[in-house]
Amino acid sequence: MFPDRYPRMHEIFGAYFNQDFDLWGDTIPEIVACYKRDSPPDYHRELITEIDSFLDEHSKDLDSAFQRDCYSGFNPALWGYTTASFLDELKRLLGEQAP
Repeated sequence: MFPDRYPRMHEIFGAYFNQDFDLWGDTIPEIVACYKRDSPPDYHRELITEIDSFLDEHSKDLDSAFQRDCYSGFNPALWGYTTASFLDELKRLLGEQAP
């Protein structure tokens, strides 16, 4: 992951979706909720924008680009997602308002 190009993606994959993910939660929604509690709302919007850019940039090689650029011990398939469906779910969760 290029921290200067995708700083929010670098942050969430480097700190929350890595081999120590269970420090933040046992499910994707729990992990994202922890990230949202730990970061300002502006970061959530920036992360959604970065994900959209990443999806646009890698429309033809999404799986390999994700593996190469975002992989930090996290594999969406192990959670029942494709790369695309995981990134869509991440955007959805980031866009939800807290109860």
